Amino acid sequence: MNHTTHYPTAPAKGPRAMLARAADIVTLGTPHSLLALVNRIAIAGIFWLSARTKVDGWFTVSDSAYFLFREEYKLPLLPPELAAQMATVAEHVFPILLVLGLFTRLSALALLGMTLVIQVFVYPDAWPTHLSWAGLMLYLAGRGAGNVSLDRVLGIR
Repeated sequence: MNHTTHYPTAPAKGPRAMLARAADIVTLGTPHSLLALVNRIAIAGIFWLSARTKVDGWFTVSDSAYFLFREEYKLPLLPPELAAQMATVAEHVFPILLVLGLFTRLSALALLGMTLVIQVFVYPDAWPTHLSWAGLMLYLAGRGAGNVSLDRVLGIR
């Protein structure tokens, strides 16, 4: 009697596997991939546009952003200057990563955390808007970026 044990194989790695994953980009591959791509672009656009209102030029946090964090947002635990800088960086970096589909789950979770802070401490009456954002980000955090992404090409889960 021949007893063999079947062990699941690890996902393929190396250049050949990267090329196979890259080939998936030519076709969207699945309905999930199209939905993930639309979600990534939609949520990235929301946060990117917000980020651009917080800077003078490309890299300088504006005086008006500091004013908002000092006078309107008034987040607990963080000095307003630090909060303004952190929010500005996050609203620039994570949308770029989402559009690229790189570290998608992490980026979606980071922006979801930011949305939670905004909902709880800044605009508690804006829950319909924040809930719609959360829906997009929860999908991405749970399902990932889809085939049209650097996550897929690089084999990042």
